[in-house]
Amino acid sequence: MAGRKRKPDALKQLAGTAQPCRMNPDAPTASEGEAEAPEWLSERGAEIFDQLTAIIAGMGIASPDDTAMLSMLASRLEEVEVCTAVIEDLGRVYTSETKSGTMVRGRPEVAMRSEAMRHAQSLLSEFGLSPAARSKVSAVTPPESNPFNDL
Repeated sequence: MAGRKRKPDALKQLAGTAQPCRMNPDAPTASEGEAEAPEWLSERGAEIFDQLTAIIAGMGIASPDDTAMLSMLASRLEEVEVCTAVIEDLGRVYTSETKSGTMVRGRPEVAMRSEAMRHAQSLLSEFGLSPAARSKVSAVTPPESNPFNDL
């Protein structure tokens, strides 16, 4: 199937663009609750995981069913941090001696960070966490209680 990925029904409802003819009535519903960081995430990865979980919970789309994707996203964002620290400490290039002289080469961490950023950006957009996706979503405000309803 070519083209853009389908937007999840929950994001369509938040954006106010949900149309019954474009929604799958038999789509499985996500479990209620929030995801918990898996054991294999590092301490920093778990912190990022918790931050992301809080953000999507605030959007009203949190689910424990998203643990795997949130874990990948947290791991990739941590990888970006680690690679960035190495690049800041050692620079973007290094020199090595070859038979023909000194070669200036790009650090492998630069490519690793680029790939991690690309993957993280893709995962962020899956959750509606990019600026473009966020501008399309309307925050749902709870209705104010009417004191006359009790009468």
